[in-house]
Amino acid sequence: MDLNIQEISQIIKSRLDNYEFKVDSDEVGLVLESADAIARIGGLPNAMIGEMIEFPDRKYGIVFNLEHDELVVIILGKKTDVKAGTWAKCTGRIMEVPVGDALLGRVVNAIGEPIDGRGPVTITKHRPVEAKVPGVIDRLPVDQPLQTGYKVVDGLIPIGRGQRELIIGDRQTGKTTLAIDTIINQKHTGVICIYVAIGKKSSSIVEVQDILTRNGAMDYTIIVDASADDPASMQFLAPFSGTAMAEEFMNEQHKDVLIIYDDLTKHANAYRMISLLLKRPPGREAYPGDVFYLHSRLLERSARLSQELGGGSITSLPIIETQKGDISTYVPTNVISITDGQIFLQSDLFNAGFKPAINAGISVSRVGGKAQIEAIRKLSGKLRLQLARFKEKESFTAFASELDEETQKELKRGRILVEILKQDKHIPMPVEEQVVSVYLAVSDILEDMDVASVREIESKVLTKLRADHKELLAAIKDSQKFSKESEEQLVPVIKAILTQYSTQKG
Repeated sequence: MDLNIQEISQIIKSRLDNYEFKVDSDEVGLVLESADAIARIGGLPNAMIGEMIEFPDRKYGIVFNLEHDELVVIILGKKTDVKAGTWAKCTGRIMEVPVGDALLGRVVNAIGEPIDGRGPVTITKHRPVEAKVPGVIDRLPVDQPLQTGYKVVDGLIPIGRGQRELIIGDRQTGKTTLAIDTIINQKHTGVICIYVAIGKKSSSIVEVQDILTRNGAMDYTIIVDASADDPASMQFLAPFSGTAMAEEFMNEQHKDVLIIYDDLTKHANAYRMISLLLKRPPGREAYPGDVFYLHSRLLERSARLSQELGGGSITSLPIIETQKGDISTYVPTNVISITDGQIFLQSDLFNAGFKPAINAGISVSRVGGKAQIEAIRKLSGKLRLQLARFKEKESFTAFASELDEETQKELKRGRILVEILKQDKHIPMPVEEQVVSVYLAVSDILEDMDVASVREIESKVLTKLRADHKELLAAIKDSQKFSKESEEQLVPVIKAILTQYSTQKG
């Protein structure tokens, strides 16, 4: 179609009238110095503390110090990722990470990038790594159990949804195993799990992922990995990133979340390294003065929300490594004072074959029986009393040459109880089976059996119940009670197995 000059000019005029003139501007500064994953930047007067700073090749950092004429930024990457003389740009965003269901089953780094070789993650939402903690009015009391699958923990040191329970002990005492088995035990409970690995070997993370995959637990788990090969900045950021991911499930999807911080000793060490590089004044044991605030603002984000806010929860299990069992040093005492109790794993018990190597005398849960089902609460009172009495008698009779018959009986009952509390790793026990095991421990039904045969008998009883008495286990599970009727059904099964076992051995 031919247009004359007048029509063409009219079209051009109308388009010019509707044209919106836009100018995009960025605040850009210059990297003055870069060393040890710390960059000093000039020329960004409007930057904020905690803001993400972008460098060339989509590298990022976090503003840590605002000084008179420059910024100090920790680089989220290798020491050589940012060089002096390159540009740095404000993003206008406080440090944030991707969140949502797409991360389930994946291994990601501290900034939420997948590192498991399974391709990119499709993310539509991000959350700031730092967030305001729920107030007292916004919280509900912790009275719903989160079972670990370990008899000694669920019976003596119960954990509730929304609780912060410290796992503390020396190296190689089973701290990570306890945490991993707690994740495995959340299968079919609807609890989302996040495992934050800080300063661990890459091979250890691969092993954890393999264990969770083999047990069908990766489907509801996110692993946030800041390994020993990563810079201190990534190790510092990892637990905050994991908590932001957990808050998405708690606040927006109203789900219960379990988060493991493994471990906060290495997190404190990473923060100490950053602080010393930033020339902040060192305090006790060379840690910066705000290391307590660092962990308190992290752990205070664990809560059970009120029904008005959806009723979701975050339960945290921070792990702390001690040296030679000393829990009175700076970082352990800090975290103990922040949390709602501690599970203390002892090297002597571990080396003696008592696994999980939990010292029930030092371990405590400040939530108590409110976080137990009625059946466990009913039996665990006797359990704690008998275990304390056994430990007392054992220490007094260690040097005695002759013991009266009653003392010998009490010691044997105590050894039977201790034997039943032992448990193999990666086989968490359903709560209804725990009720049966604890009943075997606190009743006198096994007092005529050899201590060495107790665990075999326990296994036979549970196998028999799973095969032929499913309704008894189901009744305990559904009612959460251990009634007189349940006991009357259980005792003949146990006695029949004891008779059969004695006959076979005889």
